[in-house]
Amino acid sequence: MDSIPLNWEALDALIIDFARSENLIEDSFSSSPPPSPSPSPSSLSSASYHSRLIIRQIRRSLEVGDIDCAIDLLRLHAPFILDDHRLLFRLQKQKFIELLRKGTAEDRDLAIQCLRTALAPCALDAYPEAYEEFKHVLLAFIYDKNNQTSPVTYEWSERRRFDIAGLMSSVLRAHMQAYDPVFSMTLRYLISIHKGFCFHEGVSSPISDLTERLLLDELDPPATPKESLYEAPPFDEVDIQALAHAVELTRQGAIDSLRFTKGDLFHAFQNELCRMKLDLSVLDELVREYCIYRGIVDSGCGALSGMQNLSSSSKVNQSELEYCSSRNTSFEVDYATSKLSDGEISVSNSRVDSSPENIADVTSSQGNNEVELRYASEPTSNREDCSTSDSIHVGNSRTLQANKNCGIVERSKRKRWRGRHDDRELHDVSYSGCSKAELSTITVASTTMSKEQQNLEKHIPIDSTGKEDKYEIVLGIRELASKRLAAEVVEEINALDPNFFVQNPIFLFQLKQVEFLKLVSSGDYSSALRVACTHLGPLAANEPSLLKQLKETLLALLLPNEDFLRKGFPVNALANSLQVAFGRRLGIEEPRLMKLMRATVHSHSEWFKLQMCKDRFESLLKIDSLKEVNLPWLSTSGALLKSNSDSCIHGSSQVAKSSAVRTSEDGSSPMQASSIDAGDENAILKVMEFLALPRADAIHLLAQYNGNAEMVIQQIFA
Repeated sequence: MDSIPLNWEALDALIIDFARSENLIEDSFSSSPPPSPSPSPSSLSSASYHSRLIIRQIRRSLEVGDIDCAIDLLRLHAPFILDDHRLLFRLQKQKFIELLRKGTAEDRDLAIQCLRTALAPCALDAYPEAYEEFKHVLLAFIYDKNNQTSPVTYEWSERRRFDIAGLMSSVLRAHMQAYDPVFSMTLRYLISIHKGFCFHEGVSSPISDLTERLLLDELDPPATPKESLYEAPPFDEVDIQALAHAVELTRQGAIDSLRFTKGDLFHAFQNELCRMKLDLSVLDELVREYCIYRGIVDSGCGALSGMQNLSSSSKVNQSELEYCSSRNTSFEVDYATSKLSDGEISVSNSRVDSSPENIADVTSSQGNNEVELRYASEPTSNREDCSTSDSIHVGNSRTLQANKNCGIVERSKRKRWRGRHDDRELHDVSYSGCSKAELSTITVASTTMSKEQQNLEKHIPIDSTGKEDKYEIVLGIRELASKRLAAEVVEEINALDPNFFVQNPIFLFQLKQVEFLKLVSSGDYSSALRVACTHLGPLAANEPSLLKQLKETLLALLLPNEDFLRKGFPVNALANSLQVAFGRRLGIEEPRLMKLMRATVHSHSEWFKLQMCKDRFESLLKIDSLKEVNLPWLSTSGALLKSNSDSCIHGSSQVAKSSAVRTSEDGSSPMQASSIDAGDENAILKVMEFLALPRADAIHLLAQYNGNAEMVIQQIFA
């Protein structure tokens, strides 16, 4: 099955938004570290980031058992929590346990005082079961924390700390609307659907090594609605079922979630998504790897940062440090991606047009709906290209040499990766009554993240100057292609690897298409026809599947205008595919995040084909933007669109094929299932509700009983 194209420019936008929202990148470069780690995004983004920092600090306070500091922070930033006696009772009960846990006579007296002045009064009106829980927790006076058979084992366990921390986080996040960045929620959603789809189809996930590390099995407890909301008007069953199946809730769980948001489906959905836990160190590692590969952040500064983090445990060559220090600025070129040498910047003498149109940043094309195409000849991880990097000499790169000798025209728009520094930035939060001793205790827990971030550097594929040069070359080729400088791309690739186009003729055909269309749009028809006769014709003669493409390309002679070239050919798709294919020739594998996104977006599409409905949340999470396809020129040749990219896609294809096989073996295909009136939502929803079935299974059963929901239910309970 063909690979689903993905709009990498849309993913770039999501990644940049995530990195900015989490304060992981900086927009400007400087020779010295910035004076303050404080974020400087827009006021709205900054407020959301500050709220998430507060929630993280409260969470960490609770996780280390510092209830007083958590209560002080709540009193300062979220007093409504303390007004809710259900939550206050849980906090005071945990405070009582933590005082006893310290084991001193003084703390035991404080625990008794906590019982009398705080816990007992709260127990009277917190919730119906609170008084029984109050009497039960008194057993902690009798049974020691080390007694594993006592009736208060759970009360003593540190697991309870994390449960109450998760509950407070859920409530705070919902009330403050301090949701995680869109990409973070999108990733949670796509991975959960991918796992569910693979389980439904009975196949193993080709990206399980990533998904298991990234999305943890644990969930934060849900934020429960107040008793006054229990009598809320009934919600639309469509909303209940959509929420329940989107985030794997029971029907009652979906109703409670909607009650908490007073019927707001999308806020309820976001609340439930953010309950899923991501390993932030793994996520940051994947994002940084992707950003370096795509040229979003500067690889030189990343290497320097990694050397600084690892300097205490290993020796680094001084010359390498000096070289990396000189590369604290990176840049884009008109003719090729450039490289700083000894920190000097000079004017380029390349022959490329330096008009504003040509020097426009490639990321400005995010809205053009140009997506990556996968080519039949694009090399895969199990073919010969991965072993050819030794025979390719980076020194042959004319663009790299020109950049070293001549410099650049403008400074780079790449960002600087600063990493996650929550432990430092949390000190900017007002702690009110928290003592220095309390803060130092909390910092112990927060330093775990920074240590993981230091280890992140070891996984970034920038390990030498030669490797970095290869990254710059590949980014330069993508830049040239995105600016429609096809002749320069061909010249550069031939200089580096004369066999590349011999083994990948379709790439050459596509580049010559771009050259042909550019000449037509400029009015140089004779040169355009010369390109067609010299290159396009012979290539199509050797590859019959390209004949139709050649005919469609020649039609451009009837519509010679720049707008036709800009909208008619997905140049960014070609540029992205060239980056992947030629990068592998240089020994640079595409980032793991790319493979993960391909597989999960593919599973998302297949899953909703089974459900025979549209995902109500895909627009909120920008999944529809990731799927935006504009392939007017390359949509007819099956060979051209066939993907041989990597095992990840092959795995997704196998999943799709197994779905088709399963339906045919059952004797009812999706086409047969759709013979029931898909518009009759009432019957589908009734079966889903009464039998607690997924939509696809409900439709499958209705197809067997001519769409009669009552008959389906009777047969099941008969």
